[in-house]
Amino acid sequence: MGSKNKLKRFRENETFVNVFQPTREEVVGDLFPLKGKWNAEFFKNDNPLVLELGCGKGEYSVGLAERYPNKNFIGIDIKGARFWRGAKTAVETGLNNVAFIRTQIELINHIFAENEVDEIWITFPDPQIKYKRTKHRMTNSEFLQLYKKILKKDGVVNLKTDSEFMHGYTLGLLHGEGHEVLYANHNVYVNEGSPEEVTAFQTFYEKQYLQVNKAITYIRFKIKD
Repeated sequence: MGSKNKLKRFRENETFVNVFQPTREEVVGDLFPLKGKWNAEFFKNDNPLVLELGCGKGEYSVGLAERYPNKNFIGIDIKGARFWRGAKTAVETGLNNVAFIRTQIELINHIFAENEVDEIWITFPDPQIKYKRTKHRMTNSEFLQLYKKILKKDGVVNLKTDSEFMHGYTLGLLHGEGHEVLYANHNVYVNEGSPEEVTAFQTFYEKQYLQVNKAITYIRFKIKD
């Protein structure tokens, strides 16, 4: 994407009521005004709050929001030029139950309060296969504890990935640490029983994976107390 196009998208993001781009200083200083108040002050309802971490173009967040109007969705990504597409689609279609935040995943406990979030989706994250990149894997022990801080007691995490490595690594870690695996499927479009929200729609890249018969895997789990 050209720099002019990126700048145009950045400027347009600033005009969208469903996009939040706090500075790192604001976030780390716990100055973000919607922390603990997302439902009361932004969505203005008591519906379940669902996050998509590393939302990319926002396709999954928008797709879920369209399909489940009685839930609130927030896509999070550090690259605003990516989720511009999802934010613009939501604005143009009057989809009021979805928002986007430009921030780092490591800082989400400064964006959301304890017990504020009902569900987390991690869709097609970079598997960070090299051992020295373990700390960046979005289902490692440190990230799970971060998610636990903001999730409600019965909150769940969903991992959807095309990486057999990421699927296996996460399952092994969950079992090893005693977390509760609610459902696991190593090929959601072939094996029966996949939840509706897993197969109802595909992202741009997911469609490409499917064209070359790449298996899409899924895990739904709870983080232990």
